Amino acid sequence: MRSQLFATKSIAQIKQADVAGQQLHRTLSATALTLLGIGGIIGTGIFVLTGTAAAEHAGPALALSFIIAGIGCAFAGLCYAEFAAMIPVSGSAYSYSYATLGEGIAWFIGWNLILEYMFAVATVSVGWSGYLLNFLDLFGIHLPYALSHAPFAEASAGSYRVIHTGAILNVPAVIIVGMLATVCYIGIKQSSAFNSVIVSIKVAVVLLFIGLGVGFIQPHNWHPFIPPNAGHMGVYGISGVFAAAGVIFFAYIGFDAISTTAQEAKNPQRDMPIGILASLVICTVLYVVVSVILTGMVSYKKLDVAAPIALALTTYEPHRWLSAVVDIGAIAGMTSVMLVMTLAQARIFLAMSQDGLLPKFFGRVHPTFRTPSVGTVITGVAAAIIGGLFPVGILGQLVSIGTLAAFVTVCLGVLVLRYKRPDLPRPFKAPWPWFTCIAGALICLTMMVFLGTATWVRLVVWTIVGALVYIFYGYRHSKVRAQAAETAPGTATH
Repeated sequence: MRSQLFATKSIAQIKQADVAGQQLHRTLSATALTLLGIGGIIGTGIFVLTGTAAAEHAGPALALSFIIAGIGCAFAGLCYAEFAAMIPVSGSAYSYSYATLGEGIAWFIGWNLILEYMFAVATVSVGWSGYLLNFLDLFGIHLPYALSHAPFAEASAGSYRVIHTGAILNVPAVIIVGMLATVCYIGIKQSSAFNSVIVSIKVAVVLLFIGLGVGFIQPHNWHPFIPPNAGHMGVYGISGVFAAAGVIFFAYIGFDAISTTAQEAKNPQRDMPIGILASLVICTVLYVVVSVILTGMVSYKKLDVAAPIALALTTYEPHRWLSAVVDIGAIAGMTSVMLVMTLAQARIFLAMSQDGLLPKFFGRVHPTFRTPSVGTVITGVAAAIIGGLFPVGILGQLVSIGTLAAFVTVCLGVLVLRYKRPDLPRPFKAPWPWFTCIAGALICLTMMVFLGTATWVRLVVWTIVGALVYIFYGYRHSKVRAQAAETAPGTATH
């Protein structure tokens, strides 16, 4: 079994999966891919995490934290772009690692991408529900607590103990996940069009905040730009800037989801790199500008609230009316994030099923809609249940570490393939690979370290469960293993 863990698929084998991929519609242009990336990125990060990161960690230097996290994502994005152009198939980091680091690592990454995508859908659905409740409150509409909150919560911050809140189910979270899974089930073209409308709304709200907020900046709110350390690691000072970068990394999750739609891109070799890098650059610029204006309008000490942008606007009487607009933008932003993550997760299931590591029904494609229908249903049902039962505090801790593990693997995989297969055609090349790949892996690994012990424990538990699934199903049904046995009939297969 040990040799099987390091068995790799050739690029030719991976591209053979494109035959199955032809069942999917190639309808996505570079613009559509860029909008999918923006749809996946701008959401909880810009509307929620900016306030928490500024108030608890970085102060006005939040902009530096976004730049640090953005640099790490930029290196990873360049590596993703090279792989996506070279291996234009569904599966993202899972397929890339299969070609470079072996089946065992590929399984580990695929299993952790479930942490990123499925749990991100559930996490954001809880935030979406909260913003919806705030919006309805403006009009005097109040949903019952028992049907609008999670029945379980942490006993205390970072605690492993779960308590019952008295609620029954977070119904809004369940409903929105179900609606978006239906959109994804119907078709990629419809999903892309829906996403484009939603992205337009939330970007318009962000630009409106920038345009109106810049005139109300109070420069004294920026002093000191980097508040002195409060005596604890990660609480202000330089360490606080880096700690905030780890917190707001969640804001960048989404650009990598573009690579899961490679089989639905019109010209993946050209359009995938454009979509990945353009969406990342656009969102980083917006994040930095918003954080500068936000901390200039309101003292960072007051920003530890659920809706920091709305708080900044309501601080100034002329802009109070914009609170409802911001709620709409936040709701739209989170909606598109869930849409993109649902699309991505279903396509990860498709890729793993095609390799035999998951049961065949995970990869079933709808004969009419040409979408991975069963994978979409499984994603929607699982995310709805998880989002309906658990709060953001428990779910969010699981998302970032799975994503960072995928980023580290992609960065290292590009370097490995440059060494092992320098002859492969690369429509897009990550510049200065020895620097770009190593720097990307190190920055992402550092952010993983800053996520803390509790998150690592959860990752270990999740990995053990995944290892059991692989041992008792994936290993036995692996198509790579079966092909190897056919070419070497005298080799033991058990």
